[in-house]
Amino acid sequence: MHILLAFASLSGNTREVAALIRARCEALGHRVDWVDVDAGDVAVALAGEPPALCLVGSWTDNAGRTPAEMKDCVAALRDHFGLPLPFPVAVFGTGETQWGEEYYCGAAHRLARFFGSSYPVLEIEQMPHGAEDTHTIHHWADTVLVHTESPTTC
Repeated sequence: MHILLAFASLSGNTREVAALIRARCEALGHRVDWVDVDAGDVAVALAGEPPALCLVGSWTDNAGRTPAEMKDCVAALRDHFGLPLPFPVAVFGTGETQWGEEYYCGAAHRLARFFGSSYPVLEIEQMPHGAEDTHTIHHWADTVLVHTESPTTC
């Protein structure tokens, strides 16, 4: 399956989560187009065939907001494919509970609502730490992939 993985990462935490997701998807035989929205032109990544699945990851800005770079990515997806998108979107994010539970991974939840995602939102506190977080990330990726490949089984 062709997967578009687009993420914004301020301090590298979301990038680490994205790297673990990418590795898991590729290990399972999927083709992943990697888009660091902070460093690359999203439009270039959208030039090829549409993906079967889009994985979107973001850190959370103050008061649970979505960072401007990710908003630009969402606009590029909308402008290129229209809304609703012709493929499903699953969302992951990093955040810090120290800023309040009401804001924790707020950008990821806002993005999931915007895209009408039926997938669970993956939330990671700050950066992935150890085997437990890696297991959580792999389990989320596996769940998303199974649901995408066989939507009637979930």
